[in-house]
Amino acid sequence: MTMAFTDHSLQELTDKEMREKLSQWDRRTDAMAPLTEKQSDSILDIRAAAETIPIPSELPIEDLCSLTSRSLRSPFTTTVPASTEDVLLKGFQMLDLENERIETAQQFFSWFSKLQSKMDQEEGAEHRKTRDHLNCYREQCDAILNDVSAALEHLDSLQKQYLFVSNKTGTLHEACEQLLEEQSELVDLAESIQQKLSYFNELENINTKLNSPTLSVNSEGFIPMLSKLDDCIEYVSSNPNFKDYPVYLAKFKQCLSKAMHFMKTHTVNTMQNLTSQLTKRVGRIPQSVVTWYLGRSFPPQVFRTLIEQVEQRAERIPEYHQLLAEIHQCYLDQRQQLLSPSITCTITDLTSQNYKDHCALVRSGCAFMVHVCQDEHQLYNEFFSKPTAKLDELLEKLCLSLYDVLRPLIIHVVHLETLSELCGILKNEMLEDHVQNNAGQLGAFDAVVKQMLEDVQERLVYRTHIYIQTDIIGYNPAPGDLAYPEKLEMMEKIAQSLKEEQMKLMAQESSFSDVQLEDPHVDSSRMQQSISPADLHGMWYPTVRRTLVCLSKLYRCIDRAVFQGLSQEALSACIQSLLKASDVILKSKTQVDGQLFLIKHLLIMREQIAPFHTDFAIKEISLDLKKTRDAAFKMMNPKSVPSFFRLNSHNAILEFLLEGSPEIKEHYIDSKKDVDRHLKFSCEQFIQQQTHIFVGNLEDFLTKVSALKTMAIQGGPTYNLSQQPWAQPAKINDIVMATYRVMKSKLPSTLQSMSLYLANRDTEFILFKPVRVGSRLDTPPLVLICLGRLGQNVGVIR
Repeated sequence: MTMAFTDHSLQELTDKEMREKLSQWDRRTDAMAPLTEKQSDSILDIRAAAETIPIPSELPIEDLCSLTSRSLRSPFTTTVPASTEDVLLKGFQMLDLENERIETAQQFFSWFSKLQSKMDQEEGAEHRKTRDHLNCYREQCDAILNDVSAALEHLDSLQKQYLFVSNKTGTLHEACEQLLEEQSELVDLAESIQQKLSYFNELENINTKLNSPTLSVNSEGFIPMLSKLDDCIEYVSSNPNFKDYPVYLAKFKQCLSKAMHFMKTHTVNTMQNLTSQLTKRVGRIPQSVVTWYLGRSFPPQVFRTLIEQVEQRAERIPEYHQLLAEIHQCYLDQRQQLLSPSITCTITDLTSQNYKDHCALVRSGCAFMVHVCQDEHQLYNEFFSKPTAKLDELLEKLCLSLYDVLRPLIIHVVHLETLSELCGILKNEMLEDHVQNNAGQLGAFDAVVKQMLEDVQERLVYRTHIYIQTDIIGYNPAPGDLAYPEKLEMMEKIAQSLKEEQMKLMAQESSFSDVQLEDPHVDSSRMQQSISPADLHGMWYPTVRRTLVCLSKLYRCIDRAVFQGLSQEALSACIQSLLKASDVILKSKTQVDGQLFLIKHLLIMREQIAPFHTDFAIKEISLDLKKTRDAAFKMMNPKSVPSFFRLNSHNAILEFLLEGSPEIKEHYIDSKKDVDRHLKFSCEQFIQQQTHIFVGNLEDFLTKVSALKTMAIQGGPTYNLSQQPWAQPAKINDIVMATYRVMKSKLPSTLQSMSLYLANRDTEFILFKPVRVGSRLDTPPLVLICLGRLGQNVGVIR
């Protein structure tokens, strides 16, 4: 067991050494032939196989060891078991020692050494064989190593040569790349130079084409030449650092000027020839025929391509912008040359046809100019795509020809109806209907119509002022205008007769019907709602009718501010005329007629001006010289100035300069409130006078009674009412009876007059209520209250 352990330890140490040697084989970083993992495992397997000693199968090593040990323990023992002897015999036979005997230890050791050496030889035979194999392998490995070393030397040489060649090749490659890059740069530079020179080289070609006698604006190569010329000018202009930059730019500009001269000449000549042809062929032609003939005889496509090129370049090249403006001007000049005579003749014909009818003349003339503007815009769009303000200037000139004809006629119109109708035509029909629906084409017409409308409005305002002065303020009423209440009574009789005839017809119709479908109350209410004679326009006082008609004409024709001033002036004049007429009626007829006439017409004015949604108030500015007057009086007073040349705090001259400056005051005049104020005053006056007529005696009696009571309250002398001669029962009875007689005699006529003039139960009730039940504006006492108080006083006296 000890031997076995020792052999195993040696084997382990050998394995470690072998592994260390194998690791040393691969330890070098520059190993020429490193072993793979499989090769290392093979070496270990070979070593393990070499160390294995084959043991004969007939004699196990355990039996030999046990026999040997026993022999060592009892070398002198002769007695050996039979089985053991057989084994030893067999072993000795195997070792060729069956004829020898071991009797001494020396023999045993000798024998054992022989046996051991023989065993060593037997064991070493395999090892030697393995060693021989390994030597062969080693020699082969050495040969391989020599070959590998030679190969490595060749590889080192090749590597050195490769590095040398690689360096040379890299250098050559870099040189080639540099050369290629320089070649590319030179090619690009040459192309760039060639490209840049191409713009300058085009100068000769363009000059050649422009100087060619066969050059035509309509040729196919003209437009490309223009594009190339524009590119050259743009390129040269964007590179001012080039050599001879000013020279080439000037030459290109000359070429451009020459090309544009060709285009301009071609366009102008073509348009002029066309104009002359139209003039020779047709002579005087209407405007619509001119437009149609131009579009048919000279198609716009002839100019369209050329003008499109000019319009595209006009936004970025000033020369083309100027050329386009000149083409526009030439076109518009030719159009004006064609249109002016025809438009003038047409307007002259319209004037001669409608000389007496200004409204028809304005309407037909404006409609004609509307068609002119629309046709010209349509024709212009056939040739051009860019708008121009010169077209509106031309159309405005053409429209002014109509304005020049109409304005002398307008400023001589004297009728307000005609002027207001002209305002309606210009404002509603032309501006609102035509211009607003087509503002783009009727811009010039819009300006002329507005100017014409301002002239008409100015004329209307002027004639309105004259109309107010002559027909309202200066109106002299005829006898029939002041025939109140006769004309109302006459109209009432006529209306009554018509009602009676209508009632007869209704009665006849109802007789044919078995069933009465209408309520009799409906008939009475229908009669009550009939129109009063005073409400008819023909029954109005002429100044009222004229004022309201004038305001109705002005309301939609002039501005609100101007209308407010005119309405205030007209209403004030109308009120003054009504006051005059009321005074005349009051003197010629009765006081009730005059007052009711004024109240009725003020009510009519108040009702008729209500629909005008405007403010009838105007602001007036006046200069107040009161302070200046007071300062002047102080300066002229010698008491205020002790010495004329003495300057002190009381100097009148300084006070005049410092405190005597006039003041500017603003005040508003409201004609609508003025109507209400006069209406209120008239109603109050009517109420006071009627109350005084009915109960005047009672008022005087009650005034005396109140005076006695007041004196008694204030501590004066006491008087007995029954002792007063004017307070006797007979006197009081006479006063009461006189009041009853007055009321009985005059009240029906008053009510009848109110019904005749006012013809409105509500208005009559409102106006007569203060007379009947009392006044709310400090008027004399009520009739009934007076009678009540009178009865109380009479009772006390009795």
